[in-house]
Amino acid sequence: MNDAITGFAALIDPTIGLCLVVGVLLGTLVGAVPGISATMAVALAAGFTLTLEPLQGLAVLLSIYVAAQFGDRVPAILINTPGTPASIATTFDGYPMAKAGRAGIALTSSALVSAVGALAGILILIFAAQPVAAFALRFGPAEMFALVVFGLTMMVGVSGGNVTKGLIAGAVGLLFGAVGRDPITGDTRFTFGIPELSSGIPFIAAIIGLFGIAELFNQIIESRKGKSPKPITQLGEWWPNRAQRRELRKPTAIGVGVGLVVGVVPAVGGDIAGIISWDQARRASKTPEKFGTGSLEGVAAPDSASTATMGGSVMTTLALGVPGDSVMAVMIGSMVVWGLQPGPGLFVNHPDLVFSLATIMIAATILALGLALVRMRGVVKLLTLPQRYLWAVIIVFCLVGTFAVQNSVFDVGVMFAFGLLALVMKRFNFPAGPLVLGLILGPLAEGNLRRALLIDEGAALYTSPIAVFLLLLSLLAVTVPVIRSLLIARKIRAHAHTRTH
Repeated sequence: MNDAITGFAALIDPTIGLCLVVGVLLGTLVGAVPGISATMAVALAAGFTLTLEPLQGLAVLLSIYVAAQFGDRVPAILINTPGTPASIATTFDGYPMAKAGRAGIALTSSALVSAVGALAGILILIFAAQPVAAFALRFGPAEMFALVVFGLTMMVGVSGGNVTKGLIAGAVGLLFGAVGRDPITGDTRFTFGIPELSSGIPFIAAIIGLFGIAELFNQIIESRKGKSPKPITQLGEWWPNRAQRRELRKPTAIGVGVGLVVGVVPAVGGDIAGIISWDQARRASKTPEKFGTGSLEGVAAPDSASTATMGGSVMTTLALGVPGDSVMAVMIGSMVVWGLQPGPGLFVNHPDLVFSLATIMIAATILALGLALVRMRGVVKLLTLPQRYLWAVIIVFCLVGTFAVQNSVFDVGVMFAFGLLALVMKRFNFPAGPLVLGLILGPLAEGNLRRALLIDEGAALYTSPIAVFLLLLSLLAVTVPVIRSLLIARKIRAHAHTRTH
């Protein structure tokens, strides 16, 4: 109880409130502009927040994370373009509703159910984070190694549906993670005589390059192929009536349930939860034929699910040290710089932190909902701005944010190098997520593996039930998608053969 009071009281500081408001405004704008993901925004903001106190910086980053989940519904509904990956399923029914003159109802309903999902997820964070961390404190080097492998393979398993390319990207990330000092002996390796690499690849610079510069270059290339669709600016009625509010209950409950389960699985984000919940709500609906044609249920289920994953994602990151999604991967880097090492020991050293973060997320949810309920007319106008102005702002933020971390021109070079690498990966459909996870978790995996081998020659890797269970889950995460794709391909060939005969 004392930890909870201390955690909540920390937010009395007015500077934290200011950071929270700034984060919500930025997150709303980020979500509303197609092509700028929450990961990209958090990566850009991370460079500027490292000069703040840890809780102030976390208030900015978490508020961006939360608010982006509200703002991204605007382009998904009005121009059929997801503001972030979490709103992919919103386009299925949101845009048809907008074309039918019901854009206001879709936007308002989306905001309401998103708030419900977010608050439900935050409750999971409050009540489950510390018990999970207490259990994880019993983990030795072998169990921690298996947990890190599990987190990495889960990201690979859901990265673009191509396991082979995901594994290659993850391997490249592990290679980059080996740059710097040996975790056991302290000897430098793979630095090629460059002193700036002795402490490893600058993480913030790499992240900004992967998610900022690469996306910017890709948008410039894609813009030459065609014009963006014109947004629907006539919102119509904006508040759902009693019958419509009643219609929202069932799909919202389904979405929240799916989101809470999916959220605690490392590396499975709101986009996956949204698609799963949309399908489950369609199956449970009395009018499944309306899904995909402008169903209010089809908006409620995915939007409540995608926001419900946030609490579980933060819990996984804090309690286990394994990023819950790509945004949390970026946040881990910032927390390490602040001296906060995510993992089981975090709540031993900072037991009040979980309550402070939960309060920040609750306040950010309420503020983001308030912005959404005033229909965000100013945000809607952003969709009509020429993209070249946005690109100029992004490149300036990338340069300044990267340089500000260590006042290093070398970091700016690393940013551009990783941006070009990510652009090539994007053009050839290699996912960036596994590379980021490899870069973050590689040193942790190596250090724990080598400690396990030194302690008992690695016997715990096959004698510890927890380690064996996690390694088996990791194996399934990699092999099941491959087997599923092979079976689907086999059925398609068999069906084609049957039709030809």
